[in-house]
Amino acid sequence: MQAEDLEKLVTTRMPFGKHKDQLICDLPGNYLAWFAREGFPPGHIGQLLALMHELDHNGLSDLLRPLRQRR
Repeated sequence: MQAEDLEKLVTTRMPFGKHKDQLICDLPGNYLAWFAREGFPPGHIGQLLALMHELDHNGLSDLLRPLRQRR
């Protein structure tokens, strides 16, 4: 993980699926958990989803609060 990946969580929108156009940081935990069970998509979006799942699953989503406030 790079520091800029955290910034991307609050700026990148989901490019497909049920939650298309929603910010990655705003995706529901059960949706992230589904990807964790079924497999994250390849590439950068999959890496961001996996990172967000880790933050959400471990109760660390509040780490993104300062980044959200800067936007």
